[in-house]
Amino acid sequence: MRCMRCWVGGCFVVYNTGRGHLTMQHRNLFVFDIETVPDTDAVPNLTGFDDPDVAARRAELERYHLEITDGRNAFPRQPFHRVVAISFLEAEIEYAGAKEAYYLKELRSGGEAGFDEKQLLQGFFQYFEHLKPRLVSFNGRTFDLPVLKYRAMVHGIQAPWLYAAGDKWNSYQSRYSMDWHCDLLDVLRDYGASAAVKLAEVCAAMGFPGKFGMDGSKVAETVDAGDIQAVRDYCETDVLNTYLVYLRMMLHRGTLDPEGYDRACADVITMIDQAGDARPHLGAFLDAWGEASGNRFLLSDGA
Repeated sequence: MRCMRCWVGGCFVVYNTGRGHLTMQHRNLFVFDIETVPDTDAVPNLTGFDDPDVAARRAELERYHLEITDGRNAFPRQPFHRVVAISFLEAEIEYAGAKEAYYLKELRSGGEAGFDEKQLLQGFFQYFEHLKPRLVSFNGRTFDLPVLKYRAMVHGIQAPWLYAAGDKWNSYQSRYSMDWHCDLLDVLRDYGASAAVKLAEVCAAMGFPGKFGMDGSKVAETVDAGDIQAVRDYCETDVLNTYLVYLRMMLHRGTLDPEGYDRACADVITMIDQAGDARPHLGAFLDAWGEASGNRFLLSDGA
């Protein structure tokens, strides 16, 4: 059995000549999360309700969703969300046989003051097409990515790599290709075999910060108050939680060894220390992590 490897875009293409199978070795992790508010512009087309008041339109959108779910769920379906922030963590992947190591490069957000939704989405998909990464999310396959797709279509934004990359079995579109898009919610529950859990619940069990100071239910009122920075900060802490859960899962799978896990966690701590007072939400995250874990940030801390 022979393998040939060549570099294509942001990935290594590995061709197994014994099996005739193509795989991709992505060179970057892209852990992402979005924050949204209801898209009130769509309400007149959806229900005919044309009152211009934003609060009234949000109430009408809730009424519509309660009606179609027999009163069970007022949360808007994916097309009816307007994206106000996208946060992501990028880490380089290094391979050593079946093992992987991750080196944190940056944590940042789009959605700053003055950016509209179209610009935010264009920036996301342009960077995604450039990076060609392994996506990591929590409920991203069910919510975040569908919202990004719908809203990109609203604005006429193209994302060909999202659909053209890979093959029938391994691609961003394949639910079971965790090397392409690892939706931690889907993977951890064995694709529906066990109950769905919240990110905060997983974090509570593992000694990670989880939600603190803010949650998704407060995003709309925070945006209404003009504090988009608070929303971006909150989104970044969700990304960090997602990354820490991903590291623990890859350690459990044996893809990441204990030394690599500790090094990746230490990278997060170093990034937070270097940010200092410029990004106080990260310092608050580290404090909450210490409290949740009993100040045992690394595996070696418990030795």
